[in-house]
This record gives sequence, structure tokens and C-alpha cells, in this order.
Amino acid sequence: MMCWSSNRNELAVKNRRDGSMKGRVLIVAGSDSGGGAGIQADVKTVTALGGYCGTAITVLTAQDTKTITKIEPVSPAMVSQQMHMMLDDIGVDCIKTGMLYSADIIEAVADVLDERARDIPLVVDPVLVAKTGTSLLKEDAMQALKARLILRASVITPNLPEAEVLTGVSVTSRDDMMRAAKVMHTFGVPAVLLKGGHLNDAILTDVLETNDCTELFEAERIESKHTHGTGCTLASAIATGLAQGMELRDAVRRAWEYVRHAILAAPGYGGGHGPLNHAVTVRPVEEY
Repeated sequence: MMCWSSNRNELAVKNRRDGSMKGRVLIVAGSDSGGGAGIQADVKTVTALGGYCGTAITVLTAQDTKTITKIEPVSPAMVSQQMHMMLDDIGVDCIKTGMLYSADIIEAVADVLDERARDIPLVVDPVLVAKTGTSLLKEDAMQALKARLILRASVITPNLPEAEVLTGVSVTSRDDMMRAAKVMHTFGVPAVLLKGGHLNDAILTDVLETNDCTELFEAERIESKHTHGTGCTLASAIATGLAQGMELRDAVRRAWEYVRHAILAAPGYGGGHGPLNHAVTVRPVEEY
């Protein structure tokens, strides 16, 4: 069943002017030294949307807008301990995973989720490859990602190359997207948000497949090279909405709109795929 198609102009991203903070999000992901993606983008996103962000860093990367020169994983025991500390003290309303890199780290994360977080919503961004082309998940980790995380997620947010790896379905059109989203939904995941940016069509389409229906999010493509971290940002924005008690569709709509505003307001930094403006919802301090 098809739901109504969402047009981005119907939803505005509003500044949080009262200083309130709602929704505790635990991000389990890698660090981007350039600040455009990974943990850095996640923290900025959650904060910009009025949530509180804790982190469990899985991997350190040395990167800029053009390349990644070094990847150094954190020990699985340290990843687990970071998660436990957040769960023990501050508490968590939603968890989002990003770059996990190895099977050992995935197993460690999944063990904590099984032990401590069975009833906490989980957003899984199945990060496989960077925009620069660098692999961000070891080949032997794919099975662990599918079995231990994707199958227990509340929603997954793959892009088209990731969807092709996960399903074996070639995705070259909007119809292919809808078919691939349905295949991933049959894995047992309650919701799949398949991102269509790699199609390069004039109209950008993302497909949300849930137990209730298929919903399309469509808008004119924004022509910009400053799109580094859009996937991390979108998934973290969705996680923030869920942590704040929003229904999934509403969380996706707000996240989608936030990312588009952040691209339009991008500062233009770097000589490659530049960062977004995650502070697009924030007023300068002199205006307070």
C-alpha cells in the first residue's frame, strides 16, 4: 500500500529558541577528524535538533574532504565500556550505529544491545564505503552486521550501493528502489529508509518501507558537492526524533528537511566533498 508522498516544502525546520533539551541519543560510530561526518556530525545533529548526545567511538580516522589516510579501530572492550557508561548513568532513549568497521566491534556492540537495550529503539546506518571510495567495513564483518544488528534494528537507512550489497538487487531506478526496500523489509526489519541520492535524477527520491505502507519523500535535487556526512546526519536526526517520542514518519520528515536545509546552508569548506552546516537551526549567540 502506498502512503501519500511527502513534499519537503510542507515541513519547516524550526529553531529551538527556548533552550530546552529532550531526548537522549547514544551514537555508536567512528570519528571523522574533518568534522563533516561520523561522530562529529552526529553530535552536532542531535544538539541542533534539541537532543542530548552521548557517544561510543568505534574507530578513529584521519581524513579531510578529499581522502581518508588512516583508520585505527578502538578495542571492542572499550566500545562496550563506553556504551555501558552512558546506559548506566545518563540513560538512553534511542541508539544509532554508524561506522563499526569490524566483526569484533559489531559483536561487542550487539552484545551490549542484547544485554541492556532490547527495548530501546535502534537506528542502523549500515556504513560500508566513504564518499571518497574508502571501505569502512571489513569484508568478513558483513555477516555479523546483517545477523546481529540489522535484524534487531527499528529502522535501517542504507544508500543505494549499500542496498545492493545487502540485497543483491541492482538499483538503477525508482522502481528498483521500491523493490529493494521491500526485499530488505522481508529481512524482518520493521522499517527501511532507502536513500536515493546515488541515482542522480533531477528529483531526489527516498523510499520509506514500513509494515503499514510505502512512502516516498521527493524534492528537487540540490546541486552541491558539499554533501559529506549526509547519511550520518540523516540517521542521527531520525534517532533524535525517535528519542523525543516522535512517530517514525514524523521523525523521518523532520530529518529529511533538516538535511536539506543543512546542505543549502553549507559553508563551502574544503576542496572535495565538503561538510554541511549542522548549525542551520541555531541562532548566533549575539541574537539572544
